[in-house]
Amino acid sequence: MEDKRNIQIIEWEHLDKKKFYVFGVAMTMMIRVSVYPFTLIRTRLQVQKGKSLYHGTFDAFIKILRADGVTGLYRGFLVNTFTLISGQCYVTTYELTRKFVADYSQSNTVKSLVAGGSASLVAQSITVPIDVVSQHLMMQRKGEKMGRFQVRGNPKGQGVVAFGQTKDIIRQILRADGLRGFYRGYVASLLTYIPNSAVWWPFYHFYAGHTGSSPGPGRSHMLRSN
Repeated sequence: MEDKRNIQIIEWEHLDKKKFYVFGVAMTMMIRVSVYPFTLIRTRLQVQKGKSLYHGTFDAFIKILRADGVTGLYRGFLVNTFTLISGQCYVTTYELTRKFVADYSQSNTVKSLVAGGSASLVAQSITVPIDVVSQHLMMQRKGEKMGRFQVRGNPKGQGVVAFGQTKDIIRQILRADGLRGFYRGYVASLLTYIPNSAVWWPFYHFYAGHTGSSPGPGRSHMLRSN
């Protein structure tokens, strides 16, 4: 039976950049809104001592809702949305690096390996500091302190607005650890994502080249991992 599969390779120069960036950000935002509460719950479950606060995912979900309402499930969300920039930078870096490497090598394996690794380096350099601040904000709750830092309440008892909390956390990180505090886990992230990205893309092009389509540069309409 004839294999009718055909993977279309879309080059960087063929893209409508405006639509690509707008739709890419919108799609990622919708996904993030739906999964963020579970990211927050997972982070708290990993940090807590034993089962001192929550006995599991469902228990944490209910207790956070009761204590802080729906907004409690989205602590740090506004800051976390800035990581959307890293996703677009990943794609842009990948495609532009492929074009640059193409001047020195026509091998899809070489182009994909170098571009994939470079894209992850750029993306993680943007993502890690944002994640550090966002995760500290996730730890903010009424009552017992969970993380290293705790947002100071408003003297008038009115609480602290979202970006007021962010500023407070940033100041505390700077005071305790300096600029290096924003890059805790940076090397571990690079060792995780760079090899993954550098290996994944050559395999993608290998697969594309054996399913009836001619191998070519990056496929920018795919959902990519940073």
